[in-house]
Formats: sequence, C-alpha cells, structure tokens
Amino acid sequence: MPTLLHLDSSPLDSSISRELTREYAKTWENNHPDGKVIYRDLAKHPPKPVDQGWVFAAYTPEANRTPEQKATLKHSDELIDELEQADEYVIGVAMHNFSIPSVLKLWIDQVARVGKTFTYSETGPQGMLHGKKATIVVASGGVYAAGTPAGALNFVDPYLKAVLGFLGVKDVKVVSAGGAAQIMSGAVDRESFLKPTLELVRTAAA
Repeated sequence: MPTLLHLDSSPLDSSISRELTREYAKTWENNHPDGKVIYRDLAKHPPKPVDQGWVFAAYTPEANRTPEQKATLKHSDELIDELEQADEYVIGVAMHNFSIPSVLKLWIDQVARVGKTFTYSETGPQGMLHGKKATIVVASGGVYAAGTPAGALNFVDPYLKAVLGFLGVKDVKVVSAGGAAQIMSGAVDRESFLKPTLELVRTAAA
C-alpha cells in the first residue's frame, strides 16, 4: 500500500504552509485511492527534547537496554516507524528566523538515530531510509530564493536537504511560497498569492 507521511510544523492553524500541505495530501490521495496517509502535527504535539537519558539509551545496544531506556526511546521508535512505513514525505515548514520551527528540529533530533535511520561504515555515515522521496513546502514572510538579495539567509532548504540526505533520502523537492508578508500588508489577497504555489504543489504530488 503506498503511504504518505504528512508533517506540519507551523504554530498557526491558518498558516500558508498548512494550506499547501493539505493540498499536497489531497492531490496525493486522489492519485493513490488505495493509499494511506499518516498525519502528524508537530506544533500541536511537539516531540520531547533529547536529553542525557535519551542519548545513553540510543547508544546502548538494543539487547542491553533497561525497561526505562526502552520507555525513553518509545516516542523516537514511533516517529521512525512512520518514516519507515511511508514511501513519500511532505513536510510543511514556516520559516522562523531564517530557519525551521523548533518543533521540527525536535522531530529531527528524535528520528536521526544511529542504527535506526543511519549507520557508520568504513567510508563514513550511511543513511538507512532508502527508496523514499520528500517534498518540503516552505512559507516565508520575505523572499529568500537563491539569487535574491536575502537568498543567503535561507537556512531552511539546505539544512533540510542535508538532514534528509544524511538519513538516505536523496529525492528531495522544495516548493516555496516566499513573500507571504504581502498578504498581511494587503498588497495581495491570499487566493492570488497562493494560486501559483498551489499549482506547483499539485504537480509535485502527482
């Protein structure tokens, strides 16, 4: 069964990134009537921060973990299971201070786990999430596309591509809705602003 993992990270229910990921999931479901969508709202249910106990548990061989260590890693195991189940990922991202929302970083810290999503070999670290593809949907108040005056301040795209690539996901697309501040200023209405990006999202999901 084809499976899509749908993640949202914006704190706003009315966010641009949420509307775009909803359209992606809707298009994907129309194209995969026999498919399954796993949805996780990271803003409403943020992962726990990694602490000392988590680190010790993660680096303890599975057969040697105590019941407490297994409990510590339970949430991480659940999040990684979703990544492994899914064939495709769509990740909604609101740019916060030139980078990703804190809840998305918490999720990354929980799923980037040695022996589960990456391993070490003689040639260096190797990602373990093979055959997956991801679409990152980014909304930002300003315009941070490559080649623009503020392009060098965009740490969202390169960071998420690097993380996903490290975990083995090489097929990564980015769909950006830059300049959303125009809606708040009244320079453009929401429908007009979203129209071209919605088309890009539908194409990506097809």
